[in-house]
Amino acid sequence: MKKILLLIIFLLITGSTLLAQGTAGTDAKFEYRSLIDMQTAGILQKGYVGVTSDVLPGGILIEKIEVGVFNNISFGISYGGENLIGAGKPDWYSVPGVDIRFRIINENISLPAVTIGFDSQGKGEYFDSTSRYAIKSPGFFAAASKNFEFLGYMSLNGTLNYSLESRDGEDFVDLSVGCEKTIGSSVSVIGEYDFAFNDHSTNYGAGNGYLNIGVRWTIGSGFTLGFDLRDLLNNKKWSPSSADRALRLEYITNI
Repeated sequence: MKKILLLIIFLLITGSTLLAQGTAGTDAKFEYRSLIDMQTAGILQKGYVGVTSDVLPGGILIEKIEVGVFNNISFGISYGGENLIGAGKPDWYSVPGVDIRFRIINENISLPAVTIGFDSQGKGEYFDSTSRYAIKSPGFFAAASKNFEFLGYMSLNGTLNYSLESRDGEDFVDLSVGCEKTIGSSVSVIGEYDFAFNDHSTNYGAGNGYLNIGVRWTIGSGFTLGFDLRDLLNNKKWSPSSADRALRLEYITNI
């Protein structure tokens, strides 16, 4: 954790002198591929690579690397585990996650961007008894995103997904909606709501859905720093706490 904090401080000090933008603000150069937990229609441009670090409660760290393989096609792989930050023995996830996405419709004046794909990386604790993550992986998904000019920019997003983590008895298609609003050239606020139709079981979800909000700040050349408040409706039943706090650090560069 100390190393992560030192890196963040370094980026904050040096970021104002760097020119290229990340994913936040009106000067953003790159698209969001996800808001917080939900997928968007964003895709990594051909010839670019992105590295994302998610730091979650319980010492959980998830690292993801993505590559823009072809025009409108990107591929990613991720891996992480519990108790990686802090004391005690780390508990690694059993398998890495994969993320592949295809942009099938590019955004224009009348139509949103539409992307289909598959993402097997869930988040949080992994429950061996039901073979699922605390926050289920998206699985197969279809996402639509549309941008508007409104005091800067605002994007609206909707996602349908079907997770393969269904041994808990919750085998349904899920729906998420979200938005991003820019605040100046380098800051955006984001919010999302997951209806959690596939997570209403007695042991895991309370039926409230997952409401998450966050802020993203472009702090340097390709660097974006994020802070999130997750599960504001206290849907999760496996933990006595209310909202989770999480950090995200993203770096994108060409190859």
